[in-house]
Amino acid sequence: MRLVNSLWIESRIALRFLGDNPMQMLLIVTGIGVGAAVIVFITALITGLQANIIDRTLGSQPHIRFEAPDAYNRVAQAPPETLALISETHRPQRLQSIINWQQVLAVLDQQPELLAVSPTVTGPALARRGVARSSVVLVGIEPERYLEIVRVDENMVAGRFRTGAGETVIGSELARALGLTVGDKLIVDAGFGGEKNLQVVGIFSLGVRDADERFVYVGLKETQALLDLPGGVTIIDARVTDLFRANAIAARLHALTGLKAESWMETNAELLNALRSQSMSTQMIRIFVGVSVAFGIASVLAVSVVQRTREIGILRAMGSRRSQILRVFLLQGGMLGMLGSLAGSAAGYGLVQIFNIFGPKLFYIPVDPWLGPTAIALATVTGVLAAALPARRAAHLDPAVAIRYV
Repeated sequence: MRLVNSLWIESRIALRFLGDNPMQMLLIVTGIGVGAAVIVFITALITGLQANIIDRTLGSQPHIRFEAPDAYNRVAQAPPETLALISETHRPQRLQSIINWQQVLAVLDQQPELLAVSPTVTGPALARRGVARSSVVLVGIEPERYLEIVRVDENMVAGRFRTGAGETVIGSELARALGLTVGDKLIVDAGFGGEKNLQVVGIFSLGVRDADERFVYVGLKETQALLDLPGGVTIIDARVTDLFRANAIAARLHALTGLKAESWMETNAELLNALRSQSMSTQMIRIFVGVSVAFGIASVLAVSVVQRTREIGILRAMGSRRSQILRVFLLQGGMLGMLGSLAGSAAGYGLVQIFNIFGPKLFYIPVDPWLGPTAIALATVTGVLAAALPARRAAHLDPAVAIRYV
């Protein structure tokens, strides 16, 4: 109870000290507010930009792709007690089905790190319509599984996403190149003696040129027949719970299944470097703004100690302990940090809303509800820490000398 009463008295003294020079307080609170607003807005902006980049890039591809191991040409085993230099070379790779893929799929379905798993058959083919021809990639899928990996159905520009018997869904660039619309016929030749006349029931646009130009979605069984892989699949696609643990998850599942596992972090190394650079830039901005705020608070309180030397001496002469004087100035630092960051967080949220409503419609900035409270807490702690040295100096003033100070 005594501690609560003591803190109450010390808080009132701290507020009184701050209120005696309102212009000085207004300037430092404004400076802290500007710093907090910059932190909130820049953090929200970079977070929104990263989320948009990830969604646009990874929304059109799986997070992890499982394939059959590469085949090698091997030299015959040497006789016992014979020294031999064994040479291994890549065998020309043909389409390979994943052995026992149904069992592998069942195992992957049980993994808690995977949100969705989809068997896929892919292979090259030639698409024809009249005299027009185009090299394409056949993608044989089970729609109910595949659409949990890549939301193609949310990016349709015409028709519907459906891969029933004799039906196909193609990219917008391919449709433009071959002059196709929904309802037209497309001949697909996979080069294994199989040729299929398919009806275009949907046209998508993922915003990825390679996919929009070349992908031809067909039912799984029809693609198996066209690519001469009866009952087989060439790839198992997966979506993970934690994007930035995809490499570790892929390595673990490679050891579990024996399949070649490649994550998006390997195939998009440049994107990953860009995201890390953005995050590092945001952290540097936070650090430099925090240091500036700390120096601002420390300088104001250092001046306040000089200005309040007589008052500090009187308080000490009246029986105030050094710890109480110390807490008065620490509370001042905390109050300055909290008041400035409250105003700055509100301004930062306002800037985010202005960007979302009136800014260029490049992407939407989501507002993390914890961003403001986190900025306020960090600014308050920074204020307390910045006040430490001036508070210590005030607490160690000699009362007799301080009272005579003019």
